[in-house]
Amino acid sequence: MERLTVIFKRIMGSFNFATKIINIDSQDDEFDLPTTDLCIEKLLQHIKQLRGDHQPPLLQRYFLQSTSSSDMVTNGITDNLLCGTLSRNPNQIRLLQWNLLSQTLGQSIDGFVSCPPKALTWAYRKFLIVEEILKYQPDVICLQEVDHFKFLQTIFDTQNYEGVFFPKPDSPCLYIEDNNGPDGCAIFFNRHKHILRNFTTHILEVWHVQSNQVAIAVNLIIKATGREFSVCTTHLKARHGSLLSRLRNEQGRDLLHFIKKFAGDRPIILCGDFNAEPNETVYSTILKCDFLNLSSAYADLRKEMKKNSKNDLFECDDNVQQSIKNEPPYTTWKIRKDSEICHTIDYIFYSKNHLKVTNCLEFPSDNEIGKNRIPSLQYPSDHFSLVCDFEIHES
Repeated sequence: MERLTVIFKRIMGSFNFATKIINIDSQDDEFDLPTTDLCIEKLLQHIKQLRGDHQPPLLQRYFLQSTSSSDMVTNGITDNLLCGTLSRNPNQIRLLQWNLLSQTLGQSIDGFVSCPPKALTWAYRKFLIVEEILKYQPDVICLQEVDHFKFLQTIFDTQNYEGVFFPKPDSPCLYIEDNNGPDGCAIFFNRHKHILRNFTTHILEVWHVQSNQVAIAVNLIIKATGREFSVCTTHLKARHGSLLSRLRNEQGRDLLHFIKKFAGDRPIILCGDFNAEPNETVYSTILKCDFLNLSSAYADLRKEMKKNSKNDLFECDDNVQQSIKNEPPYTTWKIRKDSEICHTIDYIFYSKNHLKVTNCLEFPSDNEIGKNRIPSLQYPSDHFSLVCDFEIHES
């Protein structure tokens, strides 16, 4: 039995027999910010100065829905969003979900053959990461492959965010020279709007055996109304194959029970890099979970927009198949030595009985991304960020 457990853990990509290189998160210890108060506009201007002159701009993106042309968000910020003046109804929640791309893994072993070497350095990537996150002024930030938590914490603290980090128990980063500690998941929330009731962390299990994947969950209170909701983020096992698909499904089942036990009857937002395309079993397992009743934010909004425009309307009685049909065509698009990978594996799920999705951030087009795909000099990760606006039902 013990031998089978060891074999299983090796399949899961954890508990390597090589020698660990135990480093701590220290590569940004010399980083410093001005001591004066930094509103969002001034912080982003400072970030651009740190990037240096004549650097390519971050990829421009837009929200899917806009009530008027003046509401369209270009590069994330309009005049009414500057200097922290973004005003939302207290029961509205903007959540950003993003796999950042671990610096250690991205630069050492991921093999992005079309990416300029400069674009993979931490000195170049870190400020693009901050700009991509903060320009949308999310209420809650959910991240995966975080191996520079201290840097993010320093930056986000200036904008009144508090964060929780949970590393993988046997992060692959720890077997690579010059690592900055293990990678893991993180959640940040805006203290100005929310109070942290409590949080918990979990190592996902497969058939009652711990894997090397983790989850974080927080229960948040909206200060203005006292309403509560839960947010959970995770990063499921990577790689292709029928066995890996089964393992991801078991991780997903364990994840659902973990969330239910922690969140109780609160509205739930579950997001992350699930490493599973919509037609994989874990996707339907999540949507068919009767004790959570979750739905996919991007798929639901895109379906609603098609219905309103009567464009390519896909009707069927199976809600899961409808959701699969309406997911974005890709959330990651990269070129590695042996293939070009373009598919959807990142999601934001939500309690459809308690929340309504009102907007989502669109993904750049083929031409906007460029022939070398991502990461690139204009985008710092091999995954695109997902940003959704939700509204808590009054009842």
